[in-house]
Amino acid sequence: MGMTTVAFLGPRGTFTEQAVLDFTTAGHLPADADHVTVTSPAIALDMVRSGEADVACVALESSVDGPVTQTFDAFTVGSELQIVREHDVPVAFQLLVRPGTTLADVRTLTCHPVAYNQTTNWRGVTLPDVTFVAASSNGAGATAVAAGEVDAALAPARAGELNGLETLADGINDLPDARTRFVLLTRPQTPPARTGNDRTAIVLRVPNEPASLVMALMELATRRVDMSRIESRPTREKAGTYNFHVEVAGHIDDPAVAEALAGLYRYAERFRYLGSWPQEGWVGGVNGPSGSMPPDYTESRAWIEARTKGEPYA
Repeated sequence: MGMTTVAFLGPRGTFTEQAVLDFTTAGHLPADADHVTVTSPAIALDMVRSGEADVACVALESSVDGPVTQTFDAFTVGSELQIVREHDVPVAFQLLVRPGTTLADVRTLTCHPVAYNQTTNWRGVTLPDVTFVAASSNGAGATAVAAGEVDAALAPARAGELNGLETLADGINDLPDARTRFVLLTRPQTPPARTGNDRTAIVLRVPNEPASLVMALMELATRRVDMSRIESRPTREKAGTYNFHVEVAGHIDDPAVAEALAGLYRYAERFRYLGSWPQEGWVGGVNGPSGSMPPDYTESRAWIEARTKGEPYA
């Protein structure tokens, strides 16, 4: 692979950067890629849309806090983008301070709000009176500590190393197996080849009438396509209207999934395909596939083909 520009939430030392490094190690990004840090997932996606970047790496969801709403909302504006890979990053926070700072000195604490919510129990016991200062990312929080703007940050160990900070505490997650799922997005292209253990994602808006969501999901149910996740987000166009973000087990090259997508495309008021790609994330179980793969339509399709040709089919 040649030079590629990758946009991701910065500065260096974020979990998103760790995902970029992991994607690189796995061979999904070239080792000589140009890394560009930005201040939000939406900016990273817009850089891909405009051609300023070839790939964006963004957080999709946390096993503790659920969907990353900034990412979900950015999927639905501007031109279409396509998810091509996913990767889970274990989330572990350290309390980072400038050298010489003690726990008693910590009056202000910074991190991304998601990190703040993932350390509630530890903070309640150890830093009950601390003042929270929200950061755009955990890496940015560590940079603010190094600059003397706040006393301490909750961030990955790498952020401390990059900013010359010391660790006062680690292992402070409320849930020790916390993970964040990251995805790579590009401009529309041929999806990665079907592996038999894949995901497909879409966004749809259904008619504002009784049972409209049920009717849409019947396109999946009647074909035994397993839905692994559904989220709703306000459209921001009109009060009471929502976009539904759906993931299913399977690939657009699976006939059952293709038929279901075609049915949803016909039914939905708006429909956006977000890609099909190999599974890795925890959804549906860390150590196994996310849901049941779609049924095999080979026999029924062969039967139809034989009928259209006037041939017998046993």
